[in-house]
Amino acid sequence: MSLHPTLQPYADAWTHSIDAISELVQPLVEGEWNRRTPCPGWSIRDVVSHVIGLDCEMLGDPRPIHTLPRDLFHVTNEHQRYMEMQVDVRRHHTAPEMTSELEYTVIRRNRQLRNESRDPGTKVRGHLSTEVTLEESMRTHAFNVWVHEQDLRAALGRPGNLDSPGAHIARDVLLAGLPQVVADKAQAPRSSAVVLDVHGPVEFLRTIRVDIQGRGTLETAPALGPAATIGLDWETFVRLACGRVSADAMADRIKTEGDPELTEAILRNFAVTR
Repeated sequence: MSLHPTLQPYADAWTHSIDAISELVQPLVEGEWNRRTPCPGWSIRDVVSHVIGLDCEMLGDPRPIHTLPRDLFHVTNEHQRYMEMQVDVRRHHTAPEMTSELEYTVIRRNRQLRNESRDPGTKVRGHLSTEVTLEESMRTHAFNVWVHEQDLRAALGRPGNLDSPGAHIARDVLLAGLPQVVADKAQAPRSSAVVLDVHGPVEFLRTIRVDIQGRGTLETAPALGPAATIGLDWETFVRLACGRVSADAMADRIKTEGDPELTEAILRNFAVTR
């Protein structure tokens, strides 16, 4: 048996992004690994450490036994503490150590994917001792690795792959979090609709409807007379939804129509990643 067809797009997206990351960091000299990225609190070394750690967990490796320093200002909750372990344990690794471990981890993961024959619904280990399906795990992983590829590209001034396989998975993952943003966090009026118009390498028009019970749903059908419309380019959408920038910092790249208080509330709460 081979990889289930449902899982193949996630494997392809991961492969595309991890190869891009390897190519980006291979030529870096020692000092460049300390360059800041848009990911709060993380350098290039930290982002690559995180990616290595994610793949090690996909492989089923035991998590490192490590005590975090108390002065990590960007670590404010248990989820962030969980993620920081794989990062902090590698903070003093040299450039050759980082590239060697990344290369070895990629080799192991490629071997795992070649031999993967489990059903997409198989339960596997998730973060913080949770259980998720294999399909959910691979989808989330492909999304994470693509987003961190973009973090590295931003830090190095080498934009690209905004329309790669991982980008389309990222679109679906990020859009899935927006009904909660609109209905719960921004408190959009009941029986209203908000239209999101995104252009660029990945283009889409989506409607978030809030029903009479205040529940938000995502639809592809356009809305007539929406309470608010938000237009922005794909790269800005990703950076906002991933919490890399504030709406105020990107105001010149965002166009809004309709209720100004509602659009402001949506943009203020736009980040859907933790």
